[in-house]
Amino acid sequence: MRESQTGFMAGTIAVLLAACQPTVKVEAPDKPIVINLNVKIEQEVRIKIEREVEDLLKSEPDLF
Repeated sequence: MRESQTGFMAGTIAVLLAACQPTVKVEAPDKPIVINLNVKIEQEVRIKIEREVEDLLKSEPDLF
């Protein structure tokens, strides 16, 4: 190959590689982010009830 053809091919390859560079876009979502928090409070209620039952049994041991 001649020098002019080699230079032309190198230039063409450089242009093609520059055109194929990936781009990264950071955009805000269209819809708001929804976080669903299903929290069970059953344990807290049980603890309160158990304490009330313990207090009741202490105050009246012949109940059951």
